[in-house]
Amino acid sequence: MPGVGEEKCFHEKSSKKVVILGGGISGLSAAFYVKKLAEDRQLEVEITLVEKSERLGGKLQTVRQNDFMIEKGPDAFLARKTAILDLTMELGLEAELVSTNPKAKSACILHKGKLHTMPMGFILGIPTKLTPFIRTGLISPLGKARAALDLIIPAKKGDADESLGDFIKRRLGKEVLDQITEPLLSGIYAGDTHSLSLMSTFPQFKLMEQKHGSLIKGMSKGAGRMPAVQDKLPDIAKKSMFLSYRLGLSTIVERLKERLDTVCFVMGQGVVEVRKESGYQVILEHGQKIDADAVICAVPAFEAATLFSGVASASWLHKIHYVSVANIALAYKNTDLNLAFEGTGFLVPRKEGKKITACTWSSTKWSHTAPEGYTLLRTYIGHAGAQEWIQMTDDQLVDAARKDLKDLMGLDAEPEFAEVSRCDRSMPQYPIGHKEHMAKIRQDFAQDLPGVFLCGAGYGGVGIPDCIAQGKEAAEQLLSDFL
Repeated sequence: MPGVGEEKCFHEKSSKKVVILGGGISGLSAAFYVKKLAEDRQLEVEITLVEKSERLGGKLQTVRQNDFMIEKGPDAFLARKTAILDLTMELGLEAELVSTNPKAKSACILHKGKLHTMPMGFILGIPTKLTPFIRTGLISPLGKARAALDLIIPAKKGDADESLGDFIKRRLGKEVLDQITEPLLSGIYAGDTHSLSLMSTFPQFKLMEQKHGSLIKGMSKGAGRMPAVQDKLPDIAKKSMFLSYRLGLSTIVERLKERLDTVCFVMGQGVVEVRKESGYQVILEHGQKIDADAVICAVPAFEAATLFSGVASASWLHKIHYVSVANIALAYKNTDLNLAFEGTGFLVPRKEGKKITACTWSSTKWSHTAPEGYTLLRTYIGHAGAQEWIQMTDDQLVDAARKDLKDLMGLDAEPEFAEVSRCDRSMPQYPIGHKEHMAKIRQDFAQDLPGVFLCGAGYGGVGIPDCIAQGKEAAEQLLSDFL
């Protein structure tokens, strides 16, 4: 990729200069929309994107090996969050979309060492149908009776934020929180629900309580479901909750890179300082300086807190802790297995005392991830309060995952190969009050650092669609300032 000293990185004096910090999906989306909106408005804009690693895409990375498709980070995106579908269509990637296997619908949760099928009618761990909830062995009779009190417990007054865990426990009880909600949500945040902000993770729960007086009533009336997909969106998005691409999530990164042909990419250098002068000056690790009229910061919150320490409220960004997780992909020959994988996988609550937190039966859930005659599993390790795995070697992680699979499923076959992916400081944990503090930070940036915008998982949503939406919003705000 071209570096800052190459010819295409020299800017015309009449052009507006935009520097984007971070080459993950948030930064790439911001660059795409700055370029697109500037072209639509016939504005001369020079874009430089700085990425401290040697590759683009951040946590999105697909390994394509021997006809296997292995995601080193997230393996899918939520189909009904339209930002990613809009971008997919703008990039001409509709034909590359793939859905989950419609026959692989059931998931299990480990309870007292045994796998139990998730009851029908559960949405984000909240029961919406009475009979399946009564029959499930996941919750004791006393726990079920406690959950039913949600129907009569009065709504908490006021709009003050609280922890997600405290909220679920208050409405549905400790058993539902520990046995269903926490393992379901650990795949999204890998966090301690008693530390995560309700209003920054699932604000719809608070709205349900206020409007319906009950989570169960609200969910049963459809309050927690995503809005209907617009007619213009691909049909595949109307039929599957999750989507990916035929050649993996790196597809969108590769297409964005192609479309950003006029963007100057500076790779392998981090940013050490952003100086405010007549405009801004971005100082890189090797001492290079890039002038900018505007800056979009799409790096983790702990990096932004250091870069913009001159804004007093930005110190809050240091409170957004990041959890490290790992996933271990295991490939098997079907002839070596004595098992059939019919669902999507299983979740492991913390109290079960296992090293793995979940296992996805990838080749059952996604038919494109393994060649004929093979099975691909993906196990997950790490969550808030369990970070000791970081000191383990890759071989030790594989052994730990295989031990748990043998204990839980009787799976003792030797894998054809294993792929270990370490996602260091990848899961931001939104503290209580995060939403209000972020609003204050953005307000202070607008006053003290006009033309500097924050976007990314650490600020306003961790999912791929959320990051894309933030990148687009930052681009729109930036371009409106230029008019």
